[in-house]
Amino acid sequence: MAAEVRPRLTVLSGPSGVGKSTVVAHMRKVHPEVWLSVSATTRKPRPGEKHGVHYFFVADDEFDKLIANGELLEWAEFAGNRYGTPRGAVLDRLDAGEPVLLEIDLQGARQVKDSMPESQLVFLAPPSWEELVRRLTGRGTESPEVIERRLDAAKVELAAESEFDTTLVNTSVEDVARELLTLMHVV
Repeated sequence: MAAEVRPRLTVLSGPSGVGKSTVVAHMRKVHPEVWLSVSATTRKPRPGEKHGVHYFFVADDEFDKLIANGELLEWAEFAGNRYGTPRGAVLDRLDAGEPVLLEIDLQGARQVKDSMPESQLVFLAPPSWEELVRRLTGRGTESPEVIERRLDAAKVELAAESEFDTTLVNTSVEDVARELLTLMHVV
């Protein structure tokens, strides 16, 4: 029997609207043992989101304390809100030999790569720019100003694809989830 390999931290990133959450939800339905880090955010909950499940919803001053105490592996500001990954929980899971997945933005992926160079960065790309625009405008949850900011950010994020170890194109949620699990050595 081969010696067990300590799992690498896997970071999934890509432009807003590319389907990261959908892929991760499908993947975790099939393989619930993959631990997905829950981010802290200063954003208000969307309908149906639960504290501690989708995000840790925190006030600005609480977020400031997390940064000051070095408790975040990465953090970024996006669309007027801050998001961050609690460091301790990620390291605990990796030390326990569990596969860990972070679903974060480009800024966060860069910060993780700086602090944990052994991590694996996976870029989730849309099938086309037109499809990404359709997904972002079709949500119906954001104002035109926020959508415009997300589209501008998406252009920057798409240009950073070469910084990642692997690119997966989201043409099929099932296929991408399977490819991601293979990269994480879960299947």
